[in-house]
Amino acid sequence: MSEHITVEELSELMKRCAGVTVPPQELQQQYEAGFDTLGVDSLGLLGIVGELENRYGTPMPPDAERCKTPRQFLDQVNGALMTAGA
Repeated sequence: MSEHITVEELSELMKRCAGVTVPPQELQQQYEAGFDTLGVDSLGLLGIVGELENRYGTPMPPDAERCKTPRQFLDQVNGALMTAGA
């Protein structure tokens, strides 16, 4: 398992944990768009964070669930995973 979350994985997590379908290509184009614009609320984001913590067995940054955009979220989560894997 890679220690890096891709846009494709985030798209899948959004669908599974938040019930929001955003194809990876569209998510890539809307990288700076707010999660609220994409239809993901704070509870959905919390579900995604929980899923990642379970999957990788490491806590995510406390601010991850407050990220506003996919770019911000991936930067924080991937930074935490790289630190945990180091």
